[in-house]
Amino acid sequence: MSEQLKFIVEQLNREPFKKNFNLITFDSLEPMQLLQILNDVLAEIDPKQAIDIREEMPEQTVKRICALLGMLKYKPPGNLSDVSSFRQGLVTGSKPVIHPILHWLLQRVPELKKRTYLARFLVKLEVPADFLQDDIINDTYHQYEELVEGFKTYHKECEQLRTSGFSTAEIRRDISAMEEEKDQLIKRVERLKKRVESVSNHQRMLEQARQLRVEKEREEALTQQKQEQKNQLFQAEQRLLRSEQQLKDLRQAAADANPESLMKRLEEEIKINSYMVSEKLPKELEGMRRTVQFLQKVASEPAMGQADLQELEDKIKEADSQINQLIEKRMMRYDPMDDKLSLYRQQASIIARRKESKAEELQEAREELAAAERELRQRTNQTQGSDGEEVIRGDEMKRLVAKLRSKGTVYKKKRQEIAELKADYGVVQRTEEILKQRHDAVQQKLQAVEAEKGISGYSDTQEELERVSAIKSELDEKKGRTLDDMSEMVKKLNSMIVEKKSALAPIIKELRSLRQQSQELGQEYEEKKAQYESCAAGLESNRSKLEQHFVSHLPPQAPTGTNCKLGSVPLCPRQILEMQIQRAAEEMKAYVSPDPPASCLRDEWPFLFQQKLREEQKTVRESHSANMEQVKMWRDLEQLMECKRQCFIRAKNRESIGQIIQEGGEDRLVL
Repeated sequence: MSEQLKFIVEQLNREPFKKNFNLITFDSLEPMQLLQILNDVLAEIDPKQAIDIREEMPEQTVKRICALLGMLKYKPPGNLSDVSSFRQGLVTGSKPVIHPILHWLLQRVPELKKRTYLARFLVKLEVPADFLQDDIINDTYHQYEELVEGFKTYHKECEQLRTSGFSTAEIRRDISAMEEEKDQLIKRVERLKKRVESVSNHQRMLEQARQLRVEKEREEALTQQKQEQKNQLFQAEQRLLRSEQQLKDLRQAAADANPESLMKRLEEEIKINSYMVSEKLPKELEGMRRTVQFLQKVASEPAMGQADLQELEDKIKEADSQINQLIEKRMMRYDPMDDKLSLYRQQASIIARRKESKAEELQEAREELAAAERELRQRTNQTQGSDGEEVIRGDEMKRLVAKLRSKGTVYKKKRQEIAELKADYGVVQRTEEILKQRHDAVQQKLQAVEAEKGISGYSDTQEELERVSAIKSELDEKKGRTLDDMSEMVKKLNSMIVEKKSALAPIIKELRSLRQQSQELGQEYEEKKAQYESCAAGLESNRSKLEQHFVSHLPPQAPTGTNCKLGSVPLCPRQILEMQIQRAAEEMKAYVSPDPPASCLRDEWPFLFQQKLREEQKTVRESHSANMEQVKMWRDLEQLMECKRQCFIRAKNRESIGQIIQEGGEDRLVL
């Protein structure tokens, strides 16, 4: 409860309530103040609830609060499940009723605000069935239901867009960046086209490059399709092998089975199951029942102290000593016939214990088998769900081992071939070195011949030209590929821009409507603000007038000045009476004079008197029931006292009559 109060006080001290409470002041609030705080919290959730409860009847307040709590799906605690007691607690401002409501509301204010907002549009109006017989009303109600469903869809889309993380500013930046990249790529494509136009047969080369790329993509698709078909074929072969093995196992089992063996197996299973059902399981059930009864007995007993434990230990020691004495007495009365019977009893008990242990082992084995089967099914389902293949069994594992062995032999052969190829590579490398040496010698001879003929450098120039032509052809191929890639990129960018624009179109439409709503709300806010400022200025002027009026009616000896404000002058009762007498005299003079002042107490008194009467009426209405009960109790007490007085008078009269009779008798005796 203290944590609950602490949480409530912390939340009420924050925005937007700013109550400035502490635990002591909050706990000492009056019931009406507590109800007003509850109403303020509900007004924060639903602005329609912003009402001063002093201006409202208690029944209407409780009805309104209960309706809103029902709409918010509030459930009272377990001890307040009775509706009448809950309503009575709301009427009286009971803390055990209002504190849980405040704690529940302050925990989820944003969620409840959203729920109240949706309830305005989603809580359907209840139209009687008789009214729905009218066609116009029925059509209107169907349109209303369609609008409700449309609101649901629009609200879901709005929430999805809010939680999707998209930002219009980011999307606009992306679009502008993409458009800039698009312009740059278009310029680069134009420059490359201008460069390629100078090359002969560039259109035919571009077409061949496009065909080559299409064929490569087709080759990749066919390769992937071929691999998938290979995997499917392998899986089908595995399933076929498993099915053949299962068929073979079933045929062997059918060949080995005969009626006698089946009957023996079934009889053994029946005996085991009958023993489990008739002997073992009832014993275990009875033992569990005794354990449960013992535990219930222990739980029902009160808590035990050290003295109780000591007493129980003493009782246990006494019982052990009695058992030992009985065992000694039995051993003293030893009988050999009983000894023979005890031998058989021991054997029977040993056999029974073995039987029970074997039954327990059998049950544990069955449980382990069931658990293993469940795990096997789970693993099988997991592997089928992940890869689409089943678990490999023992025979399949043997076949896989045989395949691995065959692959091992193939691997050894391939490794031997690789060694031979490495040896051949060494020979080829040596041959290459020899040929390079010969090529160098031939080049030297060629350079010498060129120098003799006067054309030195001719072979180098020829090689350089061939190298440049080869580089040029490679560059041409790269240019063709670059142009194709750039055209594809431009297409992709255009498609992305179109997709982004189509995705942004509904958001922009909704943004326009939201901007319009924002402008309308801003105008409404400015109007309300102007009304509030005008009202505040009027109240401030009224307060200043009242303050001046009060200061003007103070006595001459009272302090005046800038620090003299309403309610800040402490006066004694004599001074107050003198002021009242002086004010009454002034009122009489003003009333008698032919030129009365503009405002006097005679004119203000009816308004003040009416206000005071309203407050007294409100207090009387609040305390009427309690006062009536008190009046009834006083009347009963008055009747009781009157009855006692009558009884006392009667008893006194009787005593006086008896005394008179006694005095008369004595007088007679004297005579």
